[in-house]
Amino acid sequence: MYPINVNKKNIMKLHYQYIASIALTSALALTSCGDSFLEENLTTSKSTQVYTTQDGIDELVTGAYSKLKFKFNYIWGIECYNMGVDEFTSGANNMTGWNAYSTSLNSSETGANQPLWDNMYGLIEPANIIINNVPQYYSSSSATYNTRLGEGYFLRAYGYFELVKQFGGVPLKLNPSTGVETYFTRNSEEECYAQIISDFEKAYELLPEKGEATGRITKSAAAHFLAKAHLFRASELYSSWNTNYQEADLQAVIKYGKEVIDAHPLCNDFVELWDYKAPNGDNENVSEVVLAAQFSDDNDTWGRYGNQMHLYYPSVYQNLGGCLRDISGDREFCYVSATEYSMQVFDRVNDSRFWKSFITTYNCNSASGAPSYDSTAVAAGVAPAGTAVGEKRFGSGDIAIKYIVNNPGDTRYTDFTGKKSEDAVLKDGKLVPQHCFVRYYKGENFSWNISSSNTTGNYYNLMPAINRSVALSKFRDGYRVDYSSQFGTRDAIIARSADDVLMVAEAYARQKDYTNAITYLNKVRDRAGYASGENRSKHVDGGQAYKNNPYCSGGTAGRSGTTAAIYCETNTYYESNNIAETTESTKSEMHLNSIDDILNSPTDTPIYQALDLSSEYDKVMCFILNERTRELIGESHRWEDLARTKTLESRWKAFNCASTLGQGTFDASKHYYRPIPQSFLDGITNEDGSNLTDAQKEAMQNPGY
Repeated sequence: MYPINVNKKNIMKLHYQYIASIALTSALALTSCGDSFLEENLTTSKSTQVYTTQDGIDELVTGAYSKLKFKFNYIWGIECYNMGVDEFTSGANNMTGWNAYSTSLNSSETGANQPLWDNMYGLIEPANIIINNVPQYYSSSSATYNTRLGEGYFLRAYGYFELVKQFGGVPLKLNPSTGVETYFTRNSEEECYAQIISDFEKAYELLPEKGEATGRITKSAAAHFLAKAHLFRASELYSSWNTNYQEADLQAVIKYGKEVIDAHPLCNDFVELWDYKAPNGDNENVSEVVLAAQFSDDNDTWGRYGNQMHLYYPSVYQNLGGCLRDISGDREFCYVSATEYSMQVFDRVNDSRFWKSFITTYNCNSASGAPSYDSTAVAAGVAPAGTAVGEKRFGSGDIAIKYIVNNPGDTRYTDFTGKKSEDAVLKDGKLVPQHCFVRYYKGENFSWNISSSNTTGNYYNLMPAINRSVALSKFRDGYRVDYSSQFGTRDAIIARSADDVLMVAEAYARQKDYTNAITYLNKVRDRAGYASGENRSKHVDGGQAYKNNPYCSGGTAGRSGTTAAIYCETNTYYESNNIAETTESTKSEMHLNSIDDILNSPTDTPIYQALDLSSEYDKVMCFILNERTRELIGESHRWEDLARTKTLESRWKAFNCASTLGQGTFDASKHYYRPIPQSFLDGITNEDGSNLTDAQKEAMQNPGY
């Protein structure tokens, strides 16, 4: 979806002449990836003069919204935000720089940290033009005067906030460029946060409570990011200078967070957030969403990338017999794999969020390729009674792949061949017909991490390139034009009020007001419990959109030669948990009655122990970080949350197998920040125009890079 006032087909045609000077463009590297968001064959050159008219400013603002898509456009959305953390480790694409903090993460890295730098400065420059030009050239009597100015302040604050969370202090450039500029110095983190909060405050005062159209920035969006900026500034990463801000910051988190919660009530059911059926549908207008980057099925709006988050989480299924890649199952780039922490942090019996966030079943869409029972299985008596050699193990539309998310001590599953094959899993002595991935075989002990000598079950038997895991379902997109298409159609959530609930809870916890912290934690936990009568075996995600997709027909999902769809509407809840079917509510089990429920949580206590936590405060803060996983896993928050709380090192070492596999080393003096791009350091000069010396570049670079 796109905002009104500018034709959709014109949005991606906006090609900003942000600055008069090519030299400044080079220095700030504004165009190295900034222009790549604009289809080269759709761009039209515009003089900066057009931005001295009201229509031109409207176009500039609308075009600047494209930078809100950055996190969702390409692989940097995984690298910068969701790798090298406790929730995910490398999948089939083993990127050790970002996941293992190896030496390949350095200043010359151009895959993610340079695009992040380039694109956020590519947002800041038009924001500066908007802030400068609206008071001069926009009619003060226009109904959208305050909105345009507020959008400018919001977008500038957003750009700088994205930068400071990753790089620390950065150069603050607050005026449009009018000539050659190559001299820049880094401002401190404290100065950057002061500017960010000031800009968000101005946006908050100027923006309307209701946007002109879906996707427009509102007062609530400014309030959300004010709460987040204040929480970040109050966090441990900035303890060397933030003491005088903390009390007021925490009060601000509570104030602004509560406003957002009131304006954007939580969805009644967690699954409503991910129940995507078609572009621009009800799912993309739920009350909980505060701000979303706008995508659609109109390919003129995709730009070079579109929404690509659907590519990075899927587990590989296309090379398992009976399963061909189709639109409903996604294209499995498989860049990350969920960790044991991400399995264990959920109460998988009572917390519906696990089963509404992950995929555990896949259907057969090509019966001819399904595996058959062989003579060994028939002779050994492990095949079903009466089975003939060569008989297919499942048919079209049947479940072909299942992931069993069980616990140690489960004696049902054994390995028939001793090779940990997904086609040789015995359940109670009988061969499981499906390709079956089991978390724990009989007799295996719990382990937070795999190593070269220690793997459990058969999820990880291909490590370190892990292409089989319980895959995140939140971004699945069944409305793409082809099974090989990378261009996703779904809007991408930037902010939702559940995050505000958790930020308010954290602010109260930091004040050691645990009673109020629990009140807010219960807002998401009560929702997470199963409702009375709810079908716990039902699975819903955006893969279902294939049913409404004009490129899919006849019950298939856009792949010739198939007879069904990969998408499956059930999960392995009952088999994984090994419990009888029930429709009772679990909301009381999820509800926290006192701080004792946090301190003695059977789900969280093993995590406290793994992190060697003993104090009440440390356990509460750990619980909140765990709750952020349970609610927000995969939603581009995790690296920044662990960095700001200075828990990145301990959680990476405890829960990311890159540590136990020896793929890299976390250096606390270095890895809480990203390297400043070398292209920037090489492009800037001293005030007299002379090039920086190597020593000056090193002084401007973050420590250790």
